[in-house]
Amino acid sequence: MEMFKFHHIHLICRDLEGMIRFWTGTLGATLVLRRAFGTADGATLDLAGMRINLRLPKEGEALREECAGSCPGFDHVALEVTDMEQAGARLVRDGYPFVAGPTDQGDRISAFIRGPEGVLIEVMEMRNNR
Repeated sequence: MEMFKFHHIHLICRDLEGMIRFWTGTLGATLVLRRAFGTADGATLDLAGMRINLRLPKEGEALREECAGSCPGFDHVALEVTDMEQAGARLVRDGYPFVAGPTDQGDRISAFIRGPEGVLIEVMEMRNNR
């Protein structure tokens, strides 16, 4: 029996509606519900079984400024796609071109985009030899 399993990611954002549009419109997530997280408005989304919680900052809560590269404590979110070329075309169409890659990693093809508010997202097409 597994002791741990993935439950959700939780992103704090300045523009809740823009972040919802990105995850639902560009990446195909489903808006499950709008909800408050304490005193902050937010939403829960589902992306192929992965739960994504989004929320605005709580009163008095400071947001970390966008990092030029990796930020301590957070690097990126990785999403698997079945067709890198098709995914890349969709991302470019919606204004999110690759900032690195695609690169052949042997077991996968990997590329990165910067989503809303600078969130770094890896897009991966896995090969059959997982």
